[in-house]
Amino acid sequence: MSATRKVAVVTGSNKGIGFAIVKELCAKFDGDVFVTSRDEGRGKAAVEELKKLGFQPNFHQLDIDDESSVLKFKDYLKSEYGGLDVLVNNAAIAFKNDAPEPFSEQATLTMRTNFFNTLRFCNIIFPLLKPHARVVNVSSSVGHLRKIPGDDDVSVALRKKLSSSDLTVEELVKMIEDFVKAAQTGNHQKLGWPNSAYSTSKIGISALTRIQQKAFDHDSREDIVVNSVHPGYVDTDMTSHKGPLTIEQGAVAPSWLALLPSNIEEPKGGYVWYEKQIVDWVNGPVPTVI
Repeated sequence: MSATRKVAVVTGSNKGIGFAIVKELCAKFDGDVFVTSRDEGRGKAAVEELKKLGFQPNFHQLDIDDESSVLKFKDYLKSEYGGLDVLVNNAAIAFKNDAPEPFSEQATLTMRTNFFNTLRFCNIIFPLLKPHARVVNVSSSVGHLRKIPGDDDVSVALRKKLSSSDLTVEELVKMIEDFVKAAQTGNHQKLGWPNSAYSTSKIGISALTRIQQKAFDHDSREDIVVNSVHPGYVDTDMTSHKGPLTIEQGAVAPSWLALLPSNIEEPKGGYVWYEKQIVDWVNGPVPTVI
């Protein structure tokens, strides 16, 4: 390996959409591609499966909920490659609709992984991004701003604040922290939030993407682009295999965003549908979910 060789990383990629994104990048990306997973055995098994298909992915253990794991991975990328060219933030959790855990617990755990620790991971890894790097934040159809329901004053104010061009990371973090606190008392819907921890986490990620792009626009490193994406309703463990799309279909838009050419005008800080359609995150309309 060499510091001059390009490198792409997909978090949470030992199975499902993440696995399919790795496969697509192995076929199209001119550089090394990494499968990462919390469990080393599952990650290495995924690598072997891809090798049987003729691809040559790499593996590194990574648990975004474990800061020491993230720091080890950062040190590895820095020493082996001198930076990072493509990052797909795919790692996430979701509780099933019939999960027995109380909503307060679901909110705490979902926000911890899907928002707070994804943000921490970005803060640790982003200094490694090279000029022309591409970042993809995997969101969801329920990560659209219009998934905050209602036209009452509270809901309108919440949507307005989340979509503000002046929203800061610190303000967004405070809003998500307030959601978690409200979830402990069952007061979250009165504050305008949807009755879904997963949806709220992905709304947070979509809003974060816009803030991150604004920062990249003023970064000394040239042409760093980040977008969020709804990969589609895909047949995975997370959807209890109810999604009609294959994991390969779910990988199409994320992989396209990961491989955007240099100096593109758009999408930048955008919200992209699984058919590679750039969607207005603030006003909609939200396309039909398939």
